[in-house]
Amino acid sequence: MPRPTGTTATTVVAAGAVCWRLVDDKVRVLLIHREFHHDVSLPKGKVDPGESTPQTAVREIAEETGYRVALGAPLGTAEYLLPGGRDKIVHYWAAEVTDEAFEAAGTFVPNSEVQLIEWVPLAKARTQLTYERDAEVLDRFADRVATDTARTFAIVALRHAKAVPPGEWSGADATRPLHPAGRKQAKSVAPGIAAWRPERIISSTAARCLATVEPLSAASHVGVKHTDDISQDAFEAGTDDVAAVVKKRLKKRVNAVLCSHGPVLPEIVRQIALQTRGGNRLDLRRYSSLGTADYTVLHVSRADGTLVAVETHGPEL
Repeated sequence: MPRPTGTTATTVVAAGAVCWRLVDDKVRVLLIHREFHHDVSLPKGKVDPGESTPQTAVREIAEETGYRVALGAPLGTAEYLLPGGRDKIVHYWAAEVTDEAFEAAGTFVPNSEVQLIEWVPLAKARTQLTYERDAEVLDRFADRVATDTARTFAIVALRHAKAVPPGEWSGADATRPLHPAGRKQAKSVAPGIAAWRPERIISSTAARCLATVEPLSAASHVGVKHTDDISQDAFEAGTDDVAAVVKKRLKKRVNAVLCSHGPVLPEIVRQIALQTRGGNRLDLRRYSSLGTADYTVLHVSRADGTLVAVETHGPEL
């Protein structure tokens, strides 16, 4: 995937999250104390080679705090200069720590990065953070809490990976397999998409789509449902039912992946925009034109169906 806008080859890229949970119906956020840096901050860490930023965020949270989370909606970035003069950009998401994840983590054990963690009321957390840049990220999360849009579910619109070109395949178009480069792309994007812990994976019936989601299915332990309703053949014949597929996903309100084709994805994104609150007022064209194995994540409020945020990622090759 292209380097994020505003970064250079020497930019340090990191990712993390505002981890939160409800305690007696009140929001608490997770702060970490780092003895080496003598600071209080949000959990985050540098992207390893070959990682996507969503993958990094969930890995770093698990390593620093013990909590295994699914990402929520993005909270933007924090950008600053390191002591040596290099630029650093940190990508943040919201990440709810469910009761199950909280209990599974058990008692926190200090590690080489973090000496102490604590759950703090939202207002108090801002005063404890060492860096204003972290406080600004927290403010964005506080805005979500105030508008009841902090808890979201994600619909991931995924374009299939690179397939064998039509001119090199003698069978029906729907049977075209992935190119070797496409198989690498499919493996590359699986950990990033898995950062949202999808509970449903829905694919076009085309072989290139089914092969694209195989690594994701293996990584997330979720089976694949295939349907002609989002296939390219049905879309071009006018027999698709993209609107109904989207409607069902919005009704179920669980994290889901829809793997389809270049010509179909703009309609998938358009239907999500039309069927969510506020989505029809957004220009989502740049999120609809995806390269092979690129994916757009649309975050929808569980409370009222508002389209909260949209982001796009792709293979890290």
